[in-house]
Amino acid sequence: MYSCKDKILLLLLLHSFCSYSISPSPQPPSCRSQGQFHLSGMHKTGDVILGGLFEINFFSVFPDLSFTSEPQHPTCHGFDVLGFRQAQTMAFAVDEINRNSELLPNVTLGYSLYDNCVKLGIGFRAALALISGQEEEIVMEDNCSRSPPVLAIVGDSSSTRSIAISTVLGLYRVPMVSYFATCSCLSDRQKFPSFFRTIPSDAFQVNAMIQIIKHFGWTWVGLLISADDYGLHAAKSFQSDLSPSDGGCLAYMEVLPWDNEPLELKRIVDVMKASTARVIVVFAHESHMINLMEEVVRQNLTGLQWLASEAWSTAAVLQTPDLMPYLGGTLGIAIRRGEIPGLRDFLLEINPNIKHNSSYGNSMVRFICFWEFTFQCRFTPPPAGWVENGGKVCSGEEDLRTVETEFLDIFNLRPEYNVYKAVYALAHALHDLLRCEPGSGSCAALETLEPWQLVSYLERVNFTTSFGDQVSFDENGDVLPIYDVMNWLRLPDGRANVQNVGEVKMSAFSDEQLTLDGDKIFWNFESKEPPRSVCSANCPPGTRMVRKKGEPECCFDCIPCSEGKVNNKTNSLECFSCPEDFWSSPQRDFCVLKQTEFLSYQEPLGICLTAASLLGTFICAVVLGIFIYHRSTPIVRANNSELSFLLLVSLKLCFLCSLLFIGRPRLWTCQLRHAAFGISFVLCVSCILVKTMVVLAVFKASKPGGGASLKWFGVSQQRGTVLVLTSVQAAICTAWLVSSSPAPHKNTQYHIDKIVYECVVGSTVGFSVLLGYIGLLAILSFLIAFLARNLPDNFNEAKLITFSMLIFCAVWVAFVPAYVSSPGKYADAVEVFAILASSFGLLVALFGPKCYIILLKPERNTKKALMGRNTIGTTER
Repeated sequence: MYSCKDKILLLLLLHSFCSYSISPSPQPPSCRSQGQFHLSGMHKTGDVILGGLFEINFFSVFPDLSFTSEPQHPTCHGFDVLGFRQAQTMAFAVDEINRNSELLPNVTLGYSLYDNCVKLGIGFRAALALISGQEEEIVMEDNCSRSPPVLAIVGDSSSTRSIAISTVLGLYRVPMVSYFATCSCLSDRQKFPSFFRTIPSDAFQVNAMIQIIKHFGWTWVGLLISADDYGLHAAKSFQSDLSPSDGGCLAYMEVLPWDNEPLELKRIVDVMKASTARVIVVFAHESHMINLMEEVVRQNLTGLQWLASEAWSTAAVLQTPDLMPYLGGTLGIAIRRGEIPGLRDFLLEINPNIKHNSSYGNSMVRFICFWEFTFQCRFTPPPAGWVENGGKVCSGEEDLRTVETEFLDIFNLRPEYNVYKAVYALAHALHDLLRCEPGSGSCAALETLEPWQLVSYLERVNFTTSFGDQVSFDENGDVLPIYDVMNWLRLPDGRANVQNVGEVKMSAFSDEQLTLDGDKIFWNFESKEPPRSVCSANCPPGTRMVRKKGEPECCFDCIPCSEGKVNNKTNSLECFSCPEDFWSSPQRDFCVLKQTEFLSYQEPLGICLTAASLLGTFICAVVLGIFIYHRSTPIVRANNSELSFLLLVSLKLCFLCSLLFIGRPRLWTCQLRHAAFGISFVLCVSCILVKTMVVLAVFKASKPGGGASLKWFGVSQQRGTVLVLTSVQAAICTAWLVSSSPAPHKNTQYHIDKIVYECVVGSTVGFSVLLGYIGLLAILSFLIAFLARNLPDNFNEAKLITFSMLIFCAVWVAFVPAYVSSPGKYADAVEVFAILASSFGLLVALFGPKCYIILLKPERNTKKALMGRNTIGTTER
């Protein structure tokens, strides 16, 4: 409870035009008004009075604002029939509650309704008049108590006026329930602790707008706002919620002037015309849109998709044939439409000849303005010249049923439905307050009601209207949001039909949900499809976004992903590297397995080398067969035929080991290929070396005193020498395989889009020793054979060995740089080629001449022919 002095201070604050005194005598304190606000209003007495603020007239002319003893009358004109219907809806709701025996039984509600003339000053005066009363002198009771003139206020319709009024009312917790103020700033309970509303906050409306924008994929929109709290706070919420991360950007934001300023409007329309944004979001009032559309029509700016806020989404004044080519197809957020049974009959009962209960006689109370506006007549006495110019005189007996008026259109009740819910919310809260049991909360009797007591019950109110909508307030005083989504259908005759195409609804258990009937939506474009409104087209998979410098984030270029990187999402900021064994597809939208490369049996090079290897093997087998068949002939028996057979077998192994270098490398092939190659060639070169040494030893033995040298080169010694030399290579290979074995390796260095399968040697030292040992034996064979090349013999094998070793050494000397410089499978091909070339060189050089004699010159295959003149005997087996 407030102290006596607090209450007097409240009267001072709210009246600001009264004075009071507390005399020493035991008289109750009083406050005398220095002047009165003479406002247009309608009133009804009752046990509890509810105040109301409505827009009945569009324009006003302010009187002198100083306090005088003379009544001050603001002059209002420009009758608003919809505002008048909203005021009548409150009167109807009060009458309906009074007839309801279950809601507020034995309590009669009354009302005091004032016209704010769409002006802050008049609306603020009206609110002060409501909560402080219009009595000339206010006398407090002995206990410093007094029934408040009104218990709560329904209103105001403007966010700006609601902010100003509720700032004062909130100081003393006087409830105010607005039916049309949407500014999100009013949800601040610290500043506006007693403010409630039955229309959703702009925060929800903005979110609903953004859901529509996202639904149709519009990422590039323009924003037009009014220069008031409604527009500015909506713009703030819109800019923060329409984040680039959610795929939306503002192309521009312009503030519409309050008055018709042609230059400013022309500039704004020029901005709209120059922009690539095809979607325009407008948070403004219909008066702003009227001025703006005049300039839009003048410049013939078409091809735009308008998104309307609830302030003008159903405005009939804009739904004219002249504007439909520009505004047809408009999508808008509208206040929830409701049905109020019995309202039409109540409205039809209005008659200016019926005397209404009022303390102040004025035109609104007598309904004269409404009657003259509806029937286009004037009451007696009419203005001068009215009758002479064909004007009608009102009789007051005209029938509302005979005229087509928006006043009786009860099938599109939107703000009226909010007024209806606001009155019922106050009635339910008051009902709960009066039924309160002591100890269960703040309780009050009808005689001691205080406005602040009603606030806590308003916060807990929860009921369902006859239309089926749940009404309750959250912790910020906001009602559960529900909007209708409207679409302006352009009819063939040029008129508009505003149709409901969906809704945005939020329950206590879920976020806002958008529901649209896409088949019903009319699009004012030739394609009859939703327009595209983007700064930059979406970057498809396989590309990444690169922001354009100095432009909003929704403006970007699409850059293809680089090789080896992919992106399978739209509008991605980066591309991602493929795993090691994968590569990017041609479209760069997914990873594919890398192509594998190795010396394959299926490719031409592999086929050729395989064929050459098998051919060499076959030739060795044929030569071996020839030699076995002719093993008793002198040319086969000469110089140890056993070494010749062993040499042919080793050459056959050399040809076959080349096959291990072809095909996909595996661990066993990598380990076996070099070991088989090294041992086979050492066996081959060892046989050649021993044969060369035997030739040289026989030549020395033919000289006097040289017979002793021959005993070191018997058959057993030859076999032992070959075995020892080969065993050394086998030991080298074993040590190599044990210490650092060759292994298959996936090489991605040669080609970034391919995997080259190869065998890494493991130990370069081991591989070098293996090759070096073969080279050492080959060089020794070559040197010894070179020394014995001119020995006197018709068939001196040393010459053949010299020539074969020359080929062998030349091939392997050329192999080293070629092998080192060849990548991937070509290194294997070079090694196979070197094996085959050296093997064919040895095979042809050593056995070609012998086969020629055996097969084509058998007469030369005799001991005598081989010995010839100056013969030197050779050892025979």
